[in-house]
Amino acid sequence: MLHAQNVSKSFTLHTQGSVTIPVFNDIEFSLSAGDCIALTGESGSGKSTFMRMLYANYTCSSGSINVRHDGGWLDITTASPHAILDMRKRTMGYVSQFLRVIPRVPTLEIVAEPLVALGTSRADATAKARGLLTRLRIPERLWQLSPLTFSGGEQQRVNIARGFIADYPVMLLDEPTASLDVDNRATVLALIEEAKSRGAAIAGIFHDHETRDAVCTGSFDVTSFKVGAND
Repeated sequence: MLHAQNVSKSFTLHTQGSVTIPVFNDIEFSLSAGDCIALTGESGSGKSTFMRMLYANYTCSSGSINVRHDGGWLDITTASPHAILDMRKRTMGYVSQFLRVIPRVPTLEIVAEPLVALGTSRADATAKARGLLTRLRIPERLWQLSPLTFSGGEQQRVNIARGFIADYPVMLLDEPTASLDVDNRATVLALIEEAKSRGAAIAGIFHDHETRDAVCTGSFDVTSFKVGAND
């Protein structure tokens, strides 16, 4: 479902004389249907950087990242912005650590929107959004409010509901249980297991070892590809 080959990354500091900071060299990484692979490594090793590369938020300095999309393979390192947006809309879901939404839009509408964008009727999308918000224990009295007024944990649950509402073939999860209590963490684990069962390919950052042990089928240590790791 996703293959990264010979991927390297460096950052150029344009405000500091265009100094180049190399980060990764020659990453090889694959995700297959039903996988849930934990990206591991010590703090600062580049896990979030690599995840942003897989989502095409960060460009690659070299190499290719091919995603199974629309019946073929899309190399997101060379794809057009339009193709990247279509891939995100239909193929790759991303649950980040932070909720970024338009102010004053109701929570129920925010969660339903990815399904509506895929052509699902507003009524059906809203019904599924209601079900997810209920599972994630967001009180119904809050559904017509903007989630920007919510607590950190509530915002995280809205983010998760939005990320899981569509059956994306590929999913990226950046610490999906970080702000959650035991009951809501169990719900997220169930959602991940359901996604795996339908054949989703998942990569995630899980600092909670219990969560990682419960849902992951393998791990990928980004540290071994970090520039200078073997010096």
